[in-house]
Amino acid sequence: MSLVLDRAAQDLLFREARTANSFTDEPVTDEQVQAIYDLVKYGPTAFNQSPLRITLVRSPEARERLVRHMAEGNRPKTATAPLVAILSADNEFHEELPQLFPHFPQAKDAFFSERPVREGAATLNAALQAAYFIVGVRAAGLAAGPMTGLDFEGVRKEFLDDDHTPLMVVNIGRPGPDAWFPRSPRLAYDQVVTTV
Repeated sequence: MSLVLDRAAQDLLFREARTANSFTDEPVTDEQVQAIYDLVKYGPTAFNQSPLRITLVRSPEARERLVRHMAEGNRPKTATAPLVAILSADNEFHEELPQLFPHFPQAKDAFFSERPVREGAATLNAALQAAYFIVGVRAAGLAAGPMTGLDFEGVRKEFLDDDHTPLMVVNIGRPGPDAWFPRSPRLAYDQVVTTV
């Protein structure tokens, strides 16, 4: 095989990893979340803009407020997951560029002075970071349940502000009973890759 990562790690991150639909009540610690972030923060984004913001929902009151904005089928798993993360894009990420992209501090104004441009860049790059986050959760030996079945505007108003766009909600924890739906098919290599 041509991959450097050993087979067990490949399975953990990809082949055996699944979207979890139920969880045990084993807590997800702040140390685990810190370790996940400390790994995934190295994933590349354009101009190192790093627009992903993570809102951890831990308290019963916040959980109840979030569940109200989830699609009906997502409510039970969001209500019972040990930890829930709201992943959003910071549309004012450019304010951090002088620190994050110090070799070209003018990038803040040269490329991102207009809000629509920032919103597009923030959404694309935060979605990329959200994928890293899911792989990081798996690397911590936990299961992730990413979902977009939610009232985005309701979540934004309840938990964020006008400068943040919610992308998804991710339930996090150890998989519970019957956590997995059957694996869906994937496209074959020749359906995806074309050589020109």
